[in-house]
Amino acid sequence: MLKVLSCVVVDHNFLFTVIAALICVTGSILTLQLFSRVRRSEDVLKNLWLALAGLMGAATFWSTHFVAMLGYKSSVMIGYDAPLTILSLVIAIATTTAGFYLAASTSSSWRIEAGGAVVGAGVAAMHYVGMSALEMHGQIQWNGAYVTASIILAVLFGMLAVNRVARPVTRFCRLGGVVALVLGIVSLHFTGMTAMSIVPYAIVLSSNNFMSPNVLAAGVVMVASLLGLITAITYFIDMQNARSAGERYRHLALHDPLTGVGNRGGLEDHLEQLLAAHPGSAARIAVVTIDFDRFKEINDVHGHAAGDELLRTFASRASEALVAGEYLARFGGDEFVAVKHPVYTRKDSDAFAQKMLDIAGLDVEWKGKGLSSSASVGYALYPDHAKTPAALVECSDLAMYSAKSDGIRGVVAFNQGHATAKRNRSALAMDLVGAVERGEFELYYQPQNDTMTREIIGYEALIRWHHPERGIVSPAEFIPIAEDNKRLIVEIGAWALRAACKEAACWKKPRTIAVNVAAAQLASNEFVPFVAQVLAETGLAPGRLELEITESGIIGDLPHALNIIRQLKALGVSIAMDDFGTGYSSLSTLQNFPFDKIKIDREFVRNLEDNEHSAAIVRATIILGDSLNKKILAEGVETEEQMAFLKDVGCSAVQGYLFGKPEPIGAMLAVETLHERRLAEAEEKAARPASPGAA
Repeated sequence: MLKVLSCVVVDHNFLFTVIAALICVTGSILTLQLFSRVRRSEDVLKNLWLALAGLMGAATFWSTHFVAMLGYKSSVMIGYDAPLTILSLVIAIATTTAGFYLAASTSSSWRIEAGGAVVGAGVAAMHYVGMSALEMHGQIQWNGAYVTASIILAVLFGMLAVNRVARPVTRFCRLGGVVALVLGIVSLHFTGMTAMSIVPYAIVLSSNNFMSPNVLAAGVVMVASLLGLITAITYFIDMQNARSAGERYRHLALHDPLTGVGNRGGLEDHLEQLLAAHPGSAARIAVVTIDFDRFKEINDVHGHAAGDELLRTFASRASEALVAGEYLARFGGDEFVAVKHPVYTRKDSDAFAQKMLDIAGLDVEWKGKGLSSSASVGYALYPDHAKTPAALVECSDLAMYSAKSDGIRGVVAFNQGHATAKRNRSALAMDLVGAVERGEFELYYQPQNDTMTREIIGYEALIRWHHPERGIVSPAEFIPIAEDNKRLIVEIGAWALRAACKEAACWKKPRTIAVNVAAAQLASNEFVPFVAQVLAETGLAPGRLELEITESGIIGDLPHALNIIRQLKALGVSIAMDDFGTGYSSLSTLQNFPFDKIKIDREFVRNLEDNEHSAAIVRATIILGDSLNKKILAEGVETEEQMAFLKDVGCSAVQGYLFGKPEPIGAMLAVETLHERRLAEAEEKAARPASPGAA
């Protein structure tokens, strides 16, 4: 060991030793960084990084060796053999590349240490081939023990260096790998140089055919500098690309690919930053939820591309309208969330929400025609309504759903009643499960009357829920809840159909019974066999059963719905289109589907006296029904003026409070008896001859 230290201190020039050390350390850092990159890459990119790592490692080993040799103090050295010097570089490149290739393989764990051993052995081979390139006035003699020790040290340190990079256990393992690689190079060189002794010749040799140390020094510096520069630039370019890719991935992770605005993750990130930046600010944060009305029907009628265009156009228009402090994100589906900060007054938040509502209501051009849209908008404020991003969005969402369920064409601000309504809805949803088995449902019946004679021609069965604690719950409350659960709405619909048919089969007069059919029932292939089974069980004549289907119930899968309706018609059942006039494609639906009856929605009948447009729609519907040979029934008739109008325009049947509200069957039959008695009295009075003095 003392002999090796003497070789370092006495036999080498200090300046060249320092330069060699700098090359060794810098090159080792870059080499192992590249090797680590090799292990993280795949396919062609992996091979490119492997080639660069092999070149850099070889240049480091070779340059360190020959710079240190240039500092070796010997009066007998005269130059270097060029072919052997170049061969030593080739050996370094080949063995380093091969070793890294072996160590980078993941097919077997033993390859890692084996690859490190190849690198170490290659450094030793490069060293001794380089030593054989020395030309001097003397003969080199080798100490076998030191030569063996130098090779073993190179192999062991090579294995350790690769092991620390490939099998890290702490964040400092890569630094340990650099230290091991430096020690391997240094221990090999100086132990190998200690193994060498020179016996001078008596004759002085000519140096004309050898490279001078100055030429070699220039070549070494040029090779080391060039490869080091190329490696450093390549590595920093890769780091910059990785940073840019990370920024792109972050952008993609926080933005919606369809509309380009923020997504749910971006919204959460934005709100968290706002809350963190303004913890004690007096200003408020407004969170506005925008949800498009009847968006599914736009998709079903015009295709998903039309729906996408609507979302893109809204996002583009809204983004252009945003000012400093405002942010927009697509929360999911057709729902957007807009954020404004700072907000100081209720007027500011109302104006911001109204701006979003106005933009959502603008028509969108699609394939030469305009897509009409509307939205429901609600908002919540921080910290008034909630103090976390998730709670803020939830409160805003509740306000929006309140606007949607109540049919409000304006902005709704959150209040605690919305949270209460949500809890009530959740409680109802839980109570609704099992209500059929518990016998909590009852059918109410509303008469349908002939317009000319006012006689009852049939009934519509309407379901009511007798909640054990809340009393009678309106269908407007529990049917939307049931529709969110396909199994539940099918179960309730099946009960209603069976109960209505069973009741109607007992009536003395063979009047029709109309039963509403949910979209989930119509979508099932089991529905037609079920209807046939119910008719057989109850004994009800198929012609007395009328199934009411809304346009939204068939629009999701038109071919399937048409097939089901044709099968129902084959059973002898009548089919009525309910809520006519409120859909997007009523005319084409009438043309393609074999409906027996059209039910004009109550919204048009309610405004007959005051709204010319409603009156015109009713007239047009009746004319259309006559031309298509379909019966027309108007819902929601409440006044004699409405009745007179419908009679004048030729509507064949009516239904509404003018003739009776929905009642249980017992009460309804009593009303029917009274109604028939009054009709009989009126007919008798009309047939009675006038008294002689009447003139």
